[in-house]
Amino acid sequence: MDTNDNHKDTDPKDTEQQGTEQQEATDSQEVTEQQESTEHTESDKPNVEDLLHDSEAIEGMYQNWFLDYASYVILERAVPSIEDGLKPVQRRILHAMKEMDDGRYNKVANVIGQTMQYHPHGDASISDAIVNMGQKDLLIDTQGNWGDVRTGDNAAASRYIEARLSKFGLDVLFNADLTEWQLSYDGRKREPVTLPVKFPLLLAQGVEGIAVGLATKILPHNFCELIEASIEILRGHTPTLYPDFITGGMIDVSNYNDGMRGGKVRVRCHIEEKDKKTLLIKDVPFGVTTAQLCDSIVKANDSGKIKIKKVTDNTAKDVEIEVQLQPGTSPDITIDALYAFTDCEVSISPNTCVIFNEKPVFLGTGELLRISTENTRELLRQELVIRKSELQEKILFSSLEKIFIENRIYRKIEECETFEAVIATVDKGLKPHKKNFYRAITEEDILRLLEIRIKRISKYDGFKADELMRRLEEELAEVEDHLNNLTLYAISYFKELLKKYGKGKERKTEIKSFEAIKATVVAAANQKLYLNAKDGFIGYGLKKDENAVEVSECSDIDEIIVFRRDGKCLVTKIQDKAFVGKDILHAAVFKKGDERMVYNLAYTNSQSGITYVKRFQVIAVTRDREYDLTKGGGKIVYLTANPNAEAEIVSVKLTANSSARLKVFDYNFADLEIKGRDIQGNILTKYPVKEVKLKIAGTSTLGGLDIWYDSTIGRLNTDGRGKHLGSFEGEDRILAIYNDGTYELTNYELVNRYDNLSFIGKFDPERIITAVHSDGKDFYVKRFKIETSTIDKKFSFITDNKGAKLMVVTLDRQPQVEVIVKKEKNKEETVTYDLDVIGELKGWRAIGNKLTAQKVVSIKLLASKSSYDVEKKNVGLEITNPDKIEPKSDDADKNEDGPGNGQLGMF
Repeated sequence: MDTNDNHKDTDPKDTEQQGTEQQEATDSQEVTEQQESTEHTESDKPNVEDLLHDSEAIEGMYQNWFLDYASYVILERAVPSIEDGLKPVQRRILHAMKEMDDGRYNKVANVIGQTMQYHPHGDASISDAIVNMGQKDLLIDTQGNWGDVRTGDNAAASRYIEARLSKFGLDVLFNADLTEWQLSYDGRKREPVTLPVKFPLLLAQGVEGIAVGLATKILPHNFCELIEASIEILRGHTPTLYPDFITGGMIDVSNYNDGMRGGKVRVRCHIEEKDKKTLLIKDVPFGVTTAQLCDSIVKANDSGKIKIKKVTDNTAKDVEIEVQLQPGTSPDITIDALYAFTDCEVSISPNTCVIFNEKPVFLGTGELLRISTENTRELLRQELVIRKSELQEKILFSSLEKIFIENRIYRKIEECETFEAVIATVDKGLKPHKKNFYRAITEEDILRLLEIRIKRISKYDGFKADELMRRLEEELAEVEDHLNNLTLYAISYFKELLKKYGKGKERKTEIKSFEAIKATVVAAANQKLYLNAKDGFIGYGLKKDENAVEVSECSDIDEIIVFRRDGKCLVTKIQDKAFVGKDILHAAVFKKGDERMVYNLAYTNSQSGITYVKRFQVIAVTRDREYDLTKGGGKIVYLTANPNAEAEIVSVKLTANSSARLKVFDYNFADLEIKGRDIQGNILTKYPVKEVKLKIAGTSTLGGLDIWYDSTIGRLNTDGRGKHLGSFEGEDRILAIYNDGTYELTNYELVNRYDNLSFIGKFDPERIITAVHSDGKDFYVKRFKIETSTIDKKFSFITDNKGAKLMVVTLDRQPQVEVIVKKEKNKEETVTYDLDVIGELKGWRAIGNKLTAQKVVSIKLLASKSSYDVEKKNVGLEITNPDKIEPKSDDADKNEDGPGNGQLGMF
């Protein structure tokens, strides 16, 4: 409504009167506020007694109300009971479903409504608990869209999905005769205190709950293994339990600690190498969804810790996440990096807290299983006792009925005039037989006999009655036998459970031992380390500094070790730009725990003028702490960092005015033992030193270094990635044979890179190389030894003709090839050639012997037939060239680590 129209309809007098009343009310309010302000000013001092009273009241509220609330949350909401392994909401759901059970599915919304008769909270908590139990596929049969724990998809609304108790749940959860009952929260219904569960349900389902000042996290275990472990306990053994997850994956249980506080398990997903550019993730760790996993991979890539091109979630029936790698990225390194920097590996800390005797207690999984097994055994005993009593009563009444009818006691009551006389007559008729019954005959038994109808009496068949009693007595004897051999009966019960429900519940999570992955080793080298030695700055942000030089590639989580001329050494976290002190002699990426990195040092003590030498390692340090390598101050005159503990020979030159007779001499660092960085060292000379220079490069003093070749990135490594080439030391060399028909001898430094290889391995000058090559027209077999000694230089062993091509190369002792040749009328024929027979051993420049005069269609190198000892003479790896050679044969794959892998050349 328009305010102007409203104003027009108002009487001016009324408006004036309203204004007067409002003004009077405002004046009155101001007077009241002034009075209250005056009163407050007069009594400005606080009343101490009132404050103390309020404080005591609050303290009392905290002690009573808060502790009551905390106890309620712990006992009635978050923590499961040890008797049945259920939280109260789960127990009420199962009880409500049992009340509704008719064998058919019920809408979950109806189950929620039925449960709310017992549960003091809203429908949301009930709905979540039902879905959680339904997804575990143990106690509840589900129908409809119940979501997916692997992808994190939620279940459909409760009005669309249905549920019923599973057959397993009906078998192990309920027995009204053994159930202790209590009134529901509003007193209208009765509900179970605990359910008589005859199975270690708590360990099978697992549970997680957060209470007030308390939490519980019990990991799920395998159904079949729990039953087998219960049987072992009944047999007097102590089994060992480990978690099992419905999401599969792998688990390292070395620190499980029986599920107690302080324990930890590491869970990984399976990652497969589809090809050199693609990885496939086949499952997810427990508690991680596919969406979370993909997000963690993208985040790690954005931060530069891994290098990937794309992540695609193809999950449908089975989990499949495709990770596409950037060119030149090693799949092995990326797999380790995924475990180190993403949710492909998670750590879970269990905490087995349960309610026992109305108190929270912390127990191990072994103790929980023992208590559950003993509880199951006791429940089975109680069921047998009840069944025994039922059978005894049936036998008793059948006997009474037989006596009552066959002895015609019912006819004697015809003449009785009172009901008391009837009772007395029947009792008198039974009296001769009372000694045969297990208990005294009561009036209630007689009344039950009197209720038998004449029709039943007339059709009574004594033979059938005897047969029935015989069966009842047999069953009673069986029950008594079970009671006398209760442990064997319990074992049979568990075996029957396993036979009936164990199919399809085998272990899904593979138990493995994981190697610790060093983040600094697998992190992608996403930065370059620069050094300004003069000004003392180091970091990956000095690219534009004209005085800075590139040191090496690094990642942004690496640590840097720095040596200064003043004898100080420090390790610091890599930064964009950091000041580490002027006059830097050496800086590099620091590898913690690297025992092969040895530093050879010569320094002059500033006080005595004596020059010392020492060899030391830097295994572990405190970050950003300066360490004095000169023992009291001095100056470094010589320093080398040796990644394989090399010990060189140096030339020492003394000053011209030195009084020493010999002013130039050599020193061999191999004469020194490798010790800690804090040692003083050995005296090199007491005379003033002018300079120390390298004279002869050293060799390793720590023995052989195991080297692997990663074909994806074409580099050597000592981390076990790729193919093992052997143990290297001293003057050992690597032989690399390339697809273009050249070979090269190199050292085994990890910075070497090899591309387009046909073969790589440890060089053995006595090994014979066999090659099949073409000069562009014909094919030749060539056998030769490496005669050159120059390193880092390629030599061609095939012709220089146009179209010349290397087809096959191997270090087999008895190499064979399968050749398909064309004969007349384009018919093809397969011929096998022994290359060691055809080819003569000649020089590396020789062309070789002709393979065949026929037209060649294809050449395939067959698997080795020699018994060459690969372990003693590791000749390396023959590498498939995808451009000209088809994949190896199946037989060749069996001998993948040694010589003689089959290769197929098509042309």
